[in-house]
Amino acid sequence: MIERVDPFIGTDVTELAPQTGLAATWWWPKPQIGNTHPGAVYPLGMVSACAYSGAYPTGYGRYDLSLEGIPSPLYDTNRASGFSHFQQSGTGAIRKYYNYFRVTPMVEPLDVLGRSWDIVEEAAEPGYYSATLDSGVTAEITVGPKSAVHRYTFPRHGNARVVIDFSLGGLAIPYGSTIPLRAHLETLSPGVANGTVVAEGAPISVHIEADTPQWRQMLWYDRRLMPGGTRLDFDHIRPTTLRNFGLMWAGPSEPGQTIELRIGFSFRGVEQAEKNLRHDCGPGPARFEARRERTQKTWRKQLKTIAVDTPSPARRTVFSTALYHSLVKPSFAADESPFWPADGPFAFDISTMWDIYRTQLPLLTALFPEKAVELANALLTICEEEGNFPIGYRLARGGDRFSRQGSALAHTFLADLCQLGVPGIDWDWALVHMSDDLRRTYGEEYLLRGEAHPISHTLDLAFGYWCTAKVARHVGDRALAAQFEELAERWVNAYDPESGLLKDSTYYEGSRYNYSFRLQHDMEGRIAVSGGRERFLEQLDAFFGYGADAVVQPGNKPGAAELLAGYKLGRFEGLNNEPDMDAPWAYHYAGRPDRTAEIVHNVVHQQFGTGRGGLPGNDDSGGLSSWYVWASLGLFPVAGQNIYLVNAPSFREATIAVAGGEFSIRTAGFVEPEAGGPVQYVQSVTLDGRPLSRTWITGEEFHEGGSLVVTLGPAPSAWGTDAAAVPPSSRPTIAPEPTTAIVPEGAEGTAGIAPAAHDAVIDAATGPIDLAAVAELRAAEVAAADADADALAEEALESELDIELDVEPGDDADPHEDHPAIVTDVAHPLRVVPDPADPSDQSTTRTTPTNARPDGGDPPPARGATP
Repeated sequence: MIERVDPFIGTDVTELAPQTGLAATWWWPKPQIGNTHPGAVYPLGMVSACAYSGAYPTGYGRYDLSLEGIPSPLYDTNRASGFSHFQQSGTGAIRKYYNYFRVTPMVEPLDVLGRSWDIVEEAAEPGYYSATLDSGVTAEITVGPKSAVHRYTFPRHGNARVVIDFSLGGLAIPYGSTIPLRAHLETLSPGVANGTVVAEGAPISVHIEADTPQWRQMLWYDRRLMPGGTRLDFDHIRPTTLRNFGLMWAGPSEPGQTIELRIGFSFRGVEQAEKNLRHDCGPGPARFEARRERTQKTWRKQLKTIAVDTPSPARRTVFSTALYHSLVKPSFAADESPFWPADGPFAFDISTMWDIYRTQLPLLTALFPEKAVELANALLTICEEEGNFPIGYRLARGGDRFSRQGSALAHTFLADLCQLGVPGIDWDWALVHMSDDLRRTYGEEYLLRGEAHPISHTLDLAFGYWCTAKVARHVGDRALAAQFEELAERWVNAYDPESGLLKDSTYYEGSRYNYSFRLQHDMEGRIAVSGGRERFLEQLDAFFGYGADAVVQPGNKPGAAELLAGYKLGRFEGLNNEPDMDAPWAYHYAGRPDRTAEIVHNVVHQQFGTGRGGLPGNDDSGGLSSWYVWASLGLFPVAGQNIYLVNAPSFREATIAVAGGEFSIRTAGFVEPEAGGPVQYVQSVTLDGRPLSRTWITGEEFHEGGSLVVTLGPAPSAWGTDAAAVPPSSRPTIAPEPTTAIVPEGAEGTAGIAPAAHDAVIDAATGPIDLAAVAELRAAEVAAADADADALAEEALESELDIELDVEPGDDADPHEDHPAIVTDVAHPLRVVPDPADPSDQSTTRTTPTNARPDGGDPPPARGATP
């Protein structure tokens, strides 16, 4: 599998064959680019390294910030000003862009630091990245779990350089830069240095070793050398006081000569950074090949966990790369939390929980349950230390935790682990935090009013209560389980019974349609809210574009009117975005798995491809790629419910390494599929040799290993159409508590209203909720209300467009005095000099007394002088 991985997939604008048939009716609201990078990464590792151009959002590539449509280019070619560390993977506007400790190989003076060179040749594979610049320098990078090793090959030059910029971070877009709060840098001996930069409130420490025989080693500040200086300290840096600073090695180079640079990273100080380097790379010098081999071996092992049988090299490349992208994030960094002192699991870049909780986390649980447990314990520690489970968690301190995309998503992940009986988690401890977290942020509104807005949070919280009830029953707290099962039934409050869709509200990156067909714990009740099976199927068919005309996708910089018209279609987003990624399987619950087969076939074979433009939208930390992995295997996890839905596989045969051994998926009657070609439908299924009439298997059946054989044919069959075959629904046994109206009776619109008539029905109920009666009463109230539905919908959609840009302005500029660099060396007076192209050119040398400010101002009080 590793040989077929192409890390460049998703790094450029979407370039797929024109969509045909059903796929041509789907509308793409989000950026048409994967936002991935081809840099060196370790599986679920702490460190990544890649060419840095400052482009959005990873620092790699050539595109400007883009929130919808085709991205605008920043540059005409791929270029690099150096090679930086810590990148996101496939995300959008999350404001934390990293790219710390940029390393720049140069054959020009330090004065030109920051310029870019064209990349004339480039290669990447799991754990390795290389680029040749038009300066003639070739860079190679590999990484370990907590380290990076660079190797640079120079042309012949009298004064080549390797420069590390400690001050750079973020992107070259408006408000995209990261300004370090404080920093420390110190040279220890020839070829050895360390330092710490505090960025976004997180301290990032490095221990650096360079194999640079007979090269000069110097600190620099504001592009001026500091011969004799051994230390730099900065405090309270602001955008107006920041001057670039860092470390440099310079000397003559011969053709083919290589310089190796090894960097250990830690969030807990330079001593631990050195330990991490030793653990990852051993003692230097010349560790590049050994580290590359070890990382490649680890990737090979990880990617062997799934094997597929296909004669198509292109399809094997798409699948292998999707599995690779699924194992890039989150970043695990055990014993490295910078925010609390205790050792133990720590993870960051849980960047888009709303994307990964349905697909990528179940994949992690299936393939690497020990890593799933580690992540679960990291999440529990975060909740204990910071007060909430994260919805998005980057390497940043404090309030930078996204919340409006979703609520209670960690509960889904934890519920799956609990129901599987995976060891290693204290479920009493987990239950306390799961319970408390449900009452915070949007949860308070849910408890007080029976629903929360944005209304999709009502569904999140209801399911969060259902998941937490599973854990409560596991630990034997039946009273809490009963209470939470009752609260879980408030999902019905999110729906307008007249339309059978979600109520008027704001919707993040979608419309009510994209959120209305998600998989819930009570799909039987959900279908009843739509008016029954036939009406639910009609709504699904309309949503997925059956009988609809082809659409025109947004172009470059689409206007508000164009986007509004697209959202009004109420159409499936075709995996260009994530809110409706589980909706194709809603057909299973209505006894129409043939429809699921048709939709999934068109997504798998028309929305993914090879080449840099092979993804239909942002990969979102592997959320999109892991969807492809599951869908192409013919399985789909119903996150939190411990079941897997069965569909037509797109490979003749596949094997998955699971905790209990191997789960194989084989087919009969299989025809190699192709884009725009005929759909294959399930005719019958056997599990371990026994007929399987139901359209799902349990988590235990999957994780224990076994054999699934799927017989396929060219037309729909009766398989899965019987009521007894549909996936299970958790039907209520008690009614939820009455909810109270939060707007005066008769007020305009339906958003946020808990009708008095509905209250009466719920209050009087002694058994299962009479959904038909609720729907009838609500419909009467809605019909009586004076509401202009079209105007409300347009207003809501316009509100959606207002929240797309998740980029905040930078810090306010402060025009007051610059904060100094403090450069100390007691033994030698400090000289601050320009870096000349030729070391013999010293004509512009200027001398500054020890501890003087490099900008010429009054010297500050001395700090941290080197003894």
